[in-house]
Amino acid sequence: MSTQILINLSVISGKPTGITTYANHLFPYLKSLAPTLLTSQRFPHYTCYSIPGNLTPDQGTQGHFRRLLWTQFQLPQIYKKLKSHLLFSPIPEAPLYTNCRFVVMFHDSIPLRFPKRFSPLTLYHRYYIPHVLQQAQHIICNSQSTAKDIIDFYQIPASKITPILLGYDRNHFCPRPERFEHEGMEIYRGNRPYFLYIGRQDPYKNLQRLITAFSKLPNYQDYELWLTGPTDSRYTPVLQAQVNELQITNLVKFLDYVPYSELPKIINAAMALVFPSLWEGFGFPALEAMACGTPVITSNISSLPEVTGDAAILINPYNIAEIAEAMQTIASNSELRLRLSNLGIARANQFSWEKTGQATLEVLKQFI
Repeated sequence: MSTQILINLSVISGKPTGITTYANHLFPYLKSLAPTLLTSQRFPHYTCYSIPGNLTPDQGTQGHFRRLLWTQFQLPQIYKKLKSHLLFSPIPEAPLYTNCRFVVMFHDSIPLRFPKRFSPLTLYHRYYIPHVLQQAQHIICNSQSTAKDIIDFYQIPASKITPILLGYDRNHFCPRPERFEHEGMEIYRGNRPYFLYIGRQDPYKNLQRLITAFSKLPNYQDYELWLTGPTDSRYTPVLQAQVNELQITNLVKFLDYVPYSELPKIINAAMALVFPSLWEGFGFPALEAMACGTPVITSNISSLPEVTGDAAILINPYNIAEIAEAMQTIASNSELRLRLSNLGIARANQFSWEKTGQATLEVLKQFI
């Protein structure tokens, strides 16, 4: 008996990042295709094919390397064994120069836009992904901005690309009337109102400018800046040294990775999410903050205007004074905070995983 479609879930990790969040929320909407899931986990009510569990980003560079080898040499055998017609991968990885037909999801071109010399990720985007995109039956991506990058960086025709905006968990990220009274908030609560950043600490996330902008607020001593996301030995010490030099150590909190279950608590209680990234393929934190009714300050470039529409304060992320001005405006204008809160909730209601799933389903049906 043949399997119409394989869904490759080898990338799903225990500490959800954007890609894991996407994959986990998407595949349930593809159930009508009767897929076989390639996974190391158990998913009741699905046909699953067991694969190694050491292929995820949790295992660092070795995990990525093992997954690429598995994808190239083991996955074609599975495809042939199960007599599959199509492989869907939630990341731009697939067996090259084989008889496997595949559709892939492309998230962003940040390693090419901000290349790092000798970085495995830059090499991966420069030498592996072009072949995947060229050989794919079709490419799904997460925004018009990302589609343009695929065209510009990889010379892929627009007819081969379908942008599909992503969604969020409406039961998880939502306004809480008791914004400052959450169970467990004592873990995070500060003595001052706080601005919140969520994400990694890579240079393109623009945290050095954010920290400088915070230090320039007229009454910065009245506020805190919380940096939520995994610390990184390459970048965190630089940020900590900057905080020390600015003498705001007691005002800037490095929270490290915050579990998914805790995120709505700290988002709801924040005065605003400040997300001045220099580039994003989509921008989950902005969407999730809007869904919670928390005002958003974010960049006026890449996909972020697509996500936020008119429901956020858009700033030039290269302009420190502009970031600081937006933060000060939020801090001093309660009417604006309320207006952005209402606009954000309304904007977020336009996004859902159901919409993402149904649009993806329609694309995949064309290639089975």
